[in-house]
Amino acid sequence: MSTWMLMGLQDSSSPLMEQLIFFHDHALMILVMITMLVGYLMFMLFFNKFINRYLLHGQTIEIIW
Repeated sequence: MSTWMLMGLQDSSSPLMEQLIFFHDHALMILVMITMLVGYLMFMLFFNKFINRYLLHGQTIEIIW
């Protein structure tokens, strides 16, 4: 039942809508996990102390690109 100041979706009234809400929750959880993984990898790359001194010049990586 919809009420005043409802911040989410109202309750589903059909089994199809209920399954759609479950799918939305599942897809959103996967997207959050991927976003957290990418954020963690970016954080670890920014604060990495292991530096390959031959890769800093960039000629080898430019040839590969």
